[in-house]
Amino acid sequence: MDFSLETAIFAALIAFFANVILCPLLIPILKKIKFGQNVRDDGPKSHLQKTGTPTMGGIIIIVSFLAGVAFFLQGNTTGVLVVAVTIAFGVIGFLDDYVKVIKKRSLGLRAATKFMLQIFVGGLFLFLLSTVSDGYNYFLVPFMNGHSINMGWFFVPATLFILLGTVNGVNFTDGLDGLASSVTAIVAVFFLLGAYILGNNELLPIIGAVAGSLLGFLLFNSHPAKVFMGDTGSLALGGFVGAIAVVLEMQLFLAIVGLVYVFEVLSVVLQVGYFKLTKGKRLFKMAPLHHHFELMGIPEAKVVAMFCIFTIIMVLFGFLAMFGFAA
Repeated sequence: MDFSLETAIFAALIAFFANVILCPLLIPILKKIKFGQNVRDDGPKSHLQKTGTPTMGGIIIIVSFLAGVAFFLQGNTTGVLVVAVTIAFGVIGFLDDYVKVIKKRSLGLRAATKFMLQIFVGGLFLFLLSTVSDGYNYFLVPFMNGHSINMGWFFVPATLFILLGTVNGVNFTDGLDGLASSVTAIVAVFFLLGAYILGNNELLPIIGAVAGSLLGFLLFNSHPAKVFMGDTGSLALGGFVGAIAVVLEMQLFLAIVGLVYVFEVLSVVLQVGYFKLTKGKRLFKMAPLHHHFELMGIPEAKVVAMFCIFTIIMVLFGFLAMFGFAA
């Protein structure tokens, strides 16, 4: 399929307006059925007022996304795979949210269960991708003038590690009003232009629909949030970002444009490791990293703005790293 940037804009507009229409309709329903957020007792005290704010807004993101891509999936095999993996990770997130909200178990699905489901979905995605084309063994190398490396047998474990790292990175980033939505919208714009530069036009409307859906969601998710995306949204978005990077062979670029996700995951890993090694001491005031800045006294909205500006700067570095990749 050979789509243009115009089709990406069209898909983005459909997804945007679908979200703008759905949010006012579904937020009251989520409130009525008591799909409210449970806030951590050990978190920032300012977050206690968010208790009861409707969650599982990721359902709205996914439905709006599907509305945006509905016209562009026929004959678009890789696009269908990206949509499928996005929904599949969203289903895992929905199950996690369901356990948290309905079953009142604050940690959601057991970590091992959630991780095994993620491995299954990620592995199935890579298998199906290999049946579409045998060319998905390469990583484009940033700042190397279009050079790519054949990963051989190491492609699957390395890509699965990056994919699942991205999924959980977006999940950890979803902790402040509008943070994951805005950062991921910026990352989506990078991959939209990246796909255009690389000539992978079949992905343009798919990426455009996600960007449009997130912009619409931000109208209701920015501070003070009227709805949260929950794990339904954050895992779906993580799956989307990771899948797009894999299809474009831009896995290594995630370490640049998705550096916020990397820092969020590392802050949790380092916090847990340091806590165990020192028998109770903490490296950060709180993890993930955005909470550390909050507890330093920086207002929530300013933390979000800082992370967005940082992501924009890293996206600019990402574009510099792409020079030479255009056909």
